[in-house]
Amino acid sequence: MPMIPAIIPFALVSAYAAREAGLSMAEALGLSTIVFAGAAQMAFVSLIASGAVAPVILATVLVINLRMVMYSASLAPHFRAEPVWRRLLMGYVLTDQAFAISITRFNESGNGVHKGWFYLGTALPLWAVWQIFTLVGLLLGARLPADWGLEFTVPLVFLVLLVPAIRDRPSAEAALVGGGVAVMLAGLPYNLGLMVGAVSGIVWGVLAEQRRDRRGGAPAETVS
Repeated sequence: MPMIPAIIPFALVSAYAAREAGLSMAEALGLSTIVFAGAAQMAFVSLIASGAVAPVILATVLVINLRMVMYSASLAPHFRAEPVWRRLLMGYVLTDQAFAISITRFNESGNGVHKGWFYLGTALPLWAVWQIFTLVGLLLGARLPADWGLEFTVPLVFLVLLVPAIRDRPSAEAALVGGGVAVMLAGLPYNLGLMVGAVSGIVWGVLAEQRRDRRGGAPAETVS
């Protein structure tokens, strides 16, 4: 429940940005339903608005969503007994928030919770709220007052998820490098700085973990 109010302005801003980029209502709803990834959707519409070519748009969205591969790999051991159709549904509704809440609960409770239903009970309400308020944002459009500053809520949502995930030195280094590179290269065309920053953070984090392990440090808790 505490996560839901945080994603409402994110959905509104994402929908408004899609219309401002020239997408029709059907296209914007399709983007929200099929992609269902706020950061990737924002990057997509930003690149569309700036006239980026399709390969750059596709590569950027894929890189931004690479974290979902790590999330799903962390969750997979908990869902081995689930039928394939349910795991497909779980993969579709996977979000940063659903992962963070679920993996924390699973690590704390062990086998004391029905993991599949707990995860879906977390992920499905987030999906429903996102779709509903995407539609609301598309219908309201320019009626949203500019002085509300809803755009500011987008980085806040990710900061709330980022800070608790920094639990060791490699994850802190990855966050600093990825964010720093993205900021330094913010002037690159087609938002390429964001893509380079994401890749840089991932690569640096992996190298930092390998360096720690070679020095004999004990493996830290998995952080995605």
